[in-house]
Amino acid sequence: MLSEAVNHYHELLKDRELAQSSLALLDQGLERAKLIFGGRRLSPYLRPHFVREEDFARARGICETVWSAIEKVKDAAVGDESLLDELGLTEVERELAKIDPGYRAVSPTARLDSFLTESAYSFVELNGESPAGIAYADAAFEIFESLPVMKRFAETYQLQRFQGRPLMLKLLLDCYEEFLGRKPERRPQIAIVDLKGMPTQKEFELFREYFEAEGHPSIIASPDELEFRNGRLRAGDFEIDIVYKRLLVNEYLPIMTQQPALLDAYRARAICMVNSFRSKLIHKKALFAVLTDARYAPLFSKNERATIRGHVPWTRRVRSGQSDYFGESIDLLEFIGERREQLVLKPNDDYGGHGIYIGWNIDEIGWDEAIHNALGNGDYLVQERVPTAREIFPALTADGRIEFTEQLVDLDPLLFNGKVGSAFTRLSSSELANVSSGGGMVPTFIISKR
Repeated sequence: MLSEAVNHYHELLKDRELAQSSLALLDQGLERAKLIFGGRRLSPYLRPHFVREEDFARARGICETVWSAIEKVKDAAVGDESLLDELGLTEVERELAKIDPGYRAVSPTARLDSFLTESAYSFVELNGESPAGIAYADAAFEIFESLPVMKRFAETYQLQRFQGRPLMLKLLLDCYEEFLGRKPERRPQIAIVDLKGMPTQKEFELFREYFEAEGHPSIIASPDELEFRNGRLRAGDFEIDIVYKRLLVNEYLPIMTQQPALLDAYRARAICMVNSFRSKLIHKKALFAVLTDARYAPLFSKNERATIRGHVPWTRRVRSGQSDYFGESIDLLEFIGERREQLVLKPNDDYGGHGIYIGWNIDEIGWDEAIHNALGNGDYLVQERVPTAREIFPALTADGRIEFTEQLVDLDPLLFNGKVGSAFTRLSSSELANVSSGGGMVPTFIISKR
């Protein structure tokens, strides 16, 4: 049914008038909704991603089962220095993780990046610290729903969309109520905090507009604009109750001493911060090394272990010595050297596709250099290749033409307190489906036949 639906959609685009009117509305909508990332069109495609209802239901169940296992890693890591070593937390990150955020969830908002194929559903990593895309996806849903080609398509197929911003606001308010230990006496004031000039600034504006429309005074602020005085965190005259933290720990650490207000207010429990600094525990990509290592299997239930084995790729920290590959004892560096075509090397704590070595895309000399660099860095992972999804999409060229091209299709379910509530899809013509690396995003519609 899915390939039939995609073919039908592409046939509709052969109607030049329908295609051009849809393209014009898409461009207008992207501009109006601020769907711009770093000055470029965030959705340079004229088709959303379609996922069958039964496939998404299965993916949702897998995500939520893996998430329950991830929460157990957090529970164990808080009091286990050896597990913190395995995850790769630095001393200052450990100190930050020890501060109680005032609510139980390690990462109330999270995103699992995955590939859905006909025969497999595989994760590649987790963004557990500050997942972007929730508000962008909402805006993209609204734009694509309005396109003439989508309206024509909806005559034959039933479409289900998501709404992430209401879930995000509810999550912030739920965390705040848990933080207070009671219902708030007034509507809390929200600050969206990140560095100035970030490419996701437009998304912050979409969130602020939504929060304020729902009656919650909101502001976008950077750490240097914050002041902690008389037990209150402020940005100018704006008193802050909830910090929706989009600021990454790695980007705060270099300025933390000079701009300590955020940390001071958090440590004093003067604010509820979501996600908290504790989310760093599971944001490290070495989380997958813990999930797939037999030494930690007793942490998980039988169902969680089976789900991890079926959907989380084998991952290890890159270091000399013995390890195991599904029960087989291996010399890890020899194994990495011999399995180039099936492995990826990636930094434990980076984003945007930086520092990734894809074994099947480089020769043996390049792979040996990559292993050497990974060892020298001291904080790299090796991960087994997973089946990737590819589809033909109508991509928009710089001169305004529609060009049908094959794209890597990265499905990104968004979790709110451990439950999948929204999703979007990242597309790329390269091996890295990353918006920061030049890819784009489209909304994910759940599809069934009328």
